[in-house]
Amino acid sequence: MAVTPLSEVATPAARDHKWGFGAFLFVFSVFVLSAVLIGAVIGLARPDSTDSVAVILVGTMVPTFLATLAALVVTKVRGNGPKIDLRWSYNREDLKAGLKFGLIGLVCTTIAAAAWTQIVGEENASSSLGRLVDDQAMPLPAAVILFLYVWLLGPLCEEIIYRGLLWGALERLNWGRWAVFTLTTVIFAVSHLEPLRTSLLLVIGIPIGLARLYTGRLGASVVAHQVNNFMPALAVFLITLGVMQP
Repeated sequence: MAVTPLSEVATPAARDHKWGFGAFLFVFSVFVLSAVLIGAVIGLARPDSTDSVAVILVGTMVPTFLATLAALVVTKVRGNGPKIDLRWSYNREDLKAGLKFGLIGLVCTTIAAAAWTQIVGEENASSSLGRLVDDQAMPLPAAVILFLYVWLLGPLCEEIIYRGLLWGALERLNWGRWAVFTLTTVIFAVSHLEPLRTSLLLVIGIPIGLARLYTGRLGASVVAHQVNNFMPALAVFLITLGVMQP
């Protein structure tokens, strides 16, 4: 399937939004501060429950949801809304392009993850979420919620923040599209706050960013991210059910 280059995509109407890079910093601050606050509140209320199901679900999902909500509010209050400002769409062409880049990314990520595991060792190879759910059995409803978050909802939220808000902020600074692609990919990797996995996250972010770059639309990168996250989400699901060992 041929993907239409950005240069051939119809140029949208001129955007006059009043938000920029400061909006991304605000949204990322919401994420970090809410994560710290939630951790502190749970730690004070239930100091012996840091590995409980509720802590995992709330601590993992709520900060991301709050940051995404902040991003959407910024586009409504200071711009034209997410459809225009973030180039949001979700149509057949987005699905086709996202599947193509997502499958390419899945292959590249699998190879890179295997090589990276050999370098750092099995004990250091898990993501922060993987370490969190190690040996943590969950009831089926909670495991399904976490699976759907890692596979579908988390990627949607992250794309709104990074390939939506951040991408739009850098475009507003009149950066070239390859510069925007490069910087958003780097910030995406670094912002996960997992220094040891940053190089692997760069590999993961490249095909996702390319989906956004070559289509000019956010929907394609959302699909690519969701495809890339399916196998990790499935692994987390099987671990939390006790079917697979971490």
